[in-house]
Amino acid sequence: MEKINNIAFDLGGVVLALSLEGAIKTFEGIGLSDARQRLDAFQQRGIFADLEQGVIGADEFRRQLSAIVGRQLTHDECFRAWHGYVDHVPQRNLDAITALRSQGYKVCLLSNTNPFMMQWADSTAFDGHGHPISHYFDRMFLSYECGVMKPSREIFQMMLDGQQALAGETLFVDDSPANCAAAAALGIRTLCPRNNEDWRQSVFEALKG
Repeated sequence: MEKINNIAFDLGGVVLALSLEGAIKTFEGIGLSDARQRLDAFQQRGIFADLEQGVIGADEFRRQLSAIVGRQLTHDECFRAWHGYVDHVPQRNLDAITALRSQGYKVCLLSNTNPFMMQWADSTAFDGHGHPISHYFDRMFLSYECGVMKPSREIFQMMLDGQQALAGETLFVDDSPANCAAAAALGIRTLCPRNNEDWRQSVFEALKG
C-alpha cells in the first residue's frame, strides 16, 4: 500500500461545523419560505447548485433568488443567508491541519461551495485570529471555480492533478458518504466523519497505515 502524502479536506462539516438548520432559518429570514425543501447539507439543487457549480455568479444568484422571494435582495442579505450554514470553526481542526503541513503532507481543501461562503471563509474573519482559510491550505479546489461539484469524478481528478498526487497516496476527509464513495471508486482512501465529529485521531491513525 502506498504511503499517504496528500490529504484533501471538505469544508462544511469537516473543517467547520455545519448547521443546515441555521441556513434554513437565515434563508427563511430573507423570505425563502420553502428553504427547507431547497437547501441541502451536501449537494445543492436548482439555483443553489448553479451557484456552487459556477454556472451563475453571485449577482445572478441574487437576481434569481429575488424573483423567487418576490422582492429585491441585496448582496449582503444573500451573504448573511448563506452564512447561516456556519455553526463555528473548531480551533482543534485548524491546529491539526497546521500540524499535518508542518510534517510535510500536502494538504488541500476540496469543497462544494460558492462566492458568498468564500467571501467570509477567505477573509481575515475566518478563524478569529486574522487568518483566511487559504492560510491553512496549500491549494483550494472550490466547486464554483472548478465548474463541477462533488461527487463528480472530474473534481477529484482536478484535485489529484493539481496536487501532483496519486489516488492511492491521497486521503480524502468528507462527511458525505456519497462523496467518499465517489472518491473511493477512483482509488482514493477516505474517511467519513459525522458533521463536527473530532476526526483528528482517525486521520493520524490512517496516516500510520
